[in-house]
Amino acid sequence: LDIGSGSGILGILVKRDFEKLNLSQCEIQDTFQFLSQKNVQCNNLQSTLFKGDFSKIDFDKKFDLIVSNPPFYHAQVIKSLNENIKIARYNDSLPLENFIKKVSQVLNNNGKFLFCYDAKQLDVIVELCEKQKLNIEAVKFLHPKISKEATLVMIMVKKNSKSLMKILPPFIMFEEDGEFTKNTLEIYDRCATHSIKAEVTL
Repeated sequence: LDIGSGSGILGILVKRDFEKLNLSQCEIQDTFQFLSQKNVQCNNLQSTLFKGDFSKIDFDKKFDLIVSNPPFYHAQVIKSLNENIKIARYNDSLPLENFIKKVSQVLNNNGKFLFCYDAKQLDVIVELCEKQKLNIEAVKFLHPKISKEATLVMIMVKKNSKSLMKILPPFIMFEEDGEFTKNTLEIYDRCATHSIKAEVTL
């Protein structure tokens, strides 16, 4: 299950690499529902699309693997005026506690959950996962540059696991001169995608 599938790219890439996987996608916004379905069709794949708010959908099955790039910006920061962007980015559209609780409900025993989130909220994530019997097995911090603090944390969770948490080497996205690092370029190459660079402050 790809939660908040957006354009569908995350689920599509997982399905491409694991052909026997049965892909499901969940998306609340009409525009992105269309894009998810269209991109699945363009890539000659199949998917079940669940339309609506993830925390309120009555799923007819449980999942062995859940992936997500959820809305994680804190609700109290200044928001975009674009409604589509607002829903996709800010966690008041899918509060963290509701998100993790619902994941636990629809994840099979020993199933895995992989997602990214605002690194500053890791303490809350750990507390909520423990409450829902979701054991964090690995974390990897993403830094815009080696000289900058982590902005994102990538997390691998397993339901009912008792493994100790691994802190993986950090991922550095940009060199100090603003160019992509070798690791970043390798990911774009492996995924056969490219980044449309926007003006951002790192």
